[in-house]
Amino acid sequence: MKKLLVIALTSTAALTLTALVSTADAAQGCGAGYHRGPYGHCRPNVATGGTVVVVPPGGPRVGVYYHGRGYWDGRRYWVHRERWHGGWRYY
Repeated sequence: MKKLLVIALTSTAALTLTALVSTADAAQGCGAGYHRGPYGHCRPNVATGGTVVVVPPGGPRVGVYYHGRGYWDGRRYWVHRERWHGGWRYY
C-alpha cells in the first residue's frame, strides 16, 4: 500500500512539474530566447546587435547624437546632419 501511495504522489508531482516547465519554455510559441513582436513574428529577446542606448530622463533631446542610433530630430533618428538655413538638416 505504501509503494502504491509513493508511486501515485511522484507521478502526480512529475506531471505537474512537466506541465509548468513546458508552458514557461513555450514563450508564446516562439521557443526559448524569443518572443512575439508587434506583427506576430518571433523576435530574439536581446537587442539586435547587442547595443544598449541609454536615453536621459524625459526622453531624447532634439539635435543630440545617440551612439548606435543617430541624431534625434523630434520624430525619428537620423545618421547625418548638416547646417542649413540657420538650422539643422537631417538626412
